[in-house]
Amino acid sequence: MQKFFEAPRISTLPQGHANPVAQQQLGDIRRQIDGHSLEALAERYGSPLFVYSERELLHQFRMWKRALESQYQPLVFAWSYKTNYLRGICELFHREGALAEVVSEMEYDKARRSGVPGKEIILNGPHKAMPLLERAFSEGAQVHLDHLDEVDDVLELASRSDRVLSVGIRICLDAGIEPLWSRFGFHLETHQAHQAIQQLCRHPRIRVHALHCHIGTYILDPAAYARQIQKLLHFAQWMEAEYGQTLEHLDIGGGFPSKAKLLSHPQAPDVYLKSVSEYAEQIGEALSRHLRPGQRPRLILESGRALVDSAGFLLSSVLARKTLPDGQPCYVMDAGLNTLYTAQWYEMRPQLTRELPGEAQASMLAGPLCMNIDVLHAQWPLPPLPRGELLCIPDVGAYNVTQSMQFIAYRPAVVLLKEDGETQLLRRRECLDDVEHCEEL
Repeated sequence: MQKFFEAPRISTLPQGHANPVAQQQLGDIRRQIDGHSLEALAERYGSPLFVYSERELLHQFRMWKRALESQYQPLVFAWSYKTNYLRGICELFHREGALAEVVSEMEYDKARRSGVPGKEIILNGPHKAMPLLERAFSEGAQVHLDHLDEVDDVLELASRSDRVLSVGIRICLDAGIEPLWSRFGFHLETHQAHQAIQQLCRHPRIRVHALHCHIGTYILDPAAYARQIQKLLHFAQWMEAEYGQTLEHLDIGGGFPSKAKLLSHPQAPDVYLKSVSEYAEQIGEALSRHLRPGQRPRLILESGRALVDSAGFLLSSVLARKTLPDGQPCYVMDAGLNTLYTAQWYEMRPQLTRELPGEAQASMLAGPLCMNIDVLHAQWPLPPLPRGELLCIPDVGAYNVTQSMQFIAYRPAVVLLKEDGETQLLRRRECLDDVEHCEEL
């Protein structure tokens, strides 16, 4: 077979950027997860393949729960369904005592089908159609209102009801971090939250028993939660003084970060991440400082990313090899943005699954889609990869399964590695029947 000469290249690194090749950890090779060979998993279930570690899921949940309970009780976690609503993942957290936090009719249906009673469901989100509201109230779910139109809907339901409806409201506030999530809930600083309480409390069959606030995602400043709690509790004291409404549930949302690396952050996560205890201490101290004597609402946390991200891995194989016009190696993988949607915000950090010869070069990892934006990493240091080579991408357990799409390629299988050493298929690989089963000719 004829071989072609490829000229060597010398690339000038842009000023102000670190050398990606020099940063590579050459010993960063992952051959197995929880004792399971990655090559064997890919051979059995196909590539690409999502792999979850039950051991890591339980470790993260129990670690966060212990840390927060050491600072404050009563406390309960509510599993954020949108983070990963695979039934096997959700039910694992429910067995650990987590409630279900849902933001749509679909997620509500999934929680009920999994056997979660209505009283253990928190219904959030910017859209709750009237039939869903009626069902949620009838089944005892905790409903958090998001806007004034939903206030009108609940006022209408209360007028037709012969019982008291207990509701919560979602509050948007400035916790001293950027960006300010202003799209969701009633604004505190503009007194929109006060307006909502005034309208709700005028009705004799409405009781406001919960305040909810989610200040954002991947919150790197633990003190932001302390500022959030201070403002929420001061608002609760105003609500009780003006309308006699006692706060029973204080839901401070989630937003705790994981080990996934933000594209926008120049440092590694180990450098900028705070410890679990620092978040717990800020939350506990704020509650202790601002709760009045005798006031002891149930604290609710809706953590998602921090509990599941580090437990999820993607196995992906090299489909083809290319050399770009500037001489950079490019590898076409069998997984792209259709599978790892969060690659737009987080740095995918692939690991080799075996030792390979050759010098590392800054290489592009592209997906299989017919789109120029389908790039998992623009310049990750890798030795020459043969066709079919298997890579492992860690810290992808949050949002990627729920946000993956049937675009150009089938969605991959998902497998759970059990603590007892067994494997459990959580979702089989899709086929054409799955894509077409809702179509009508």
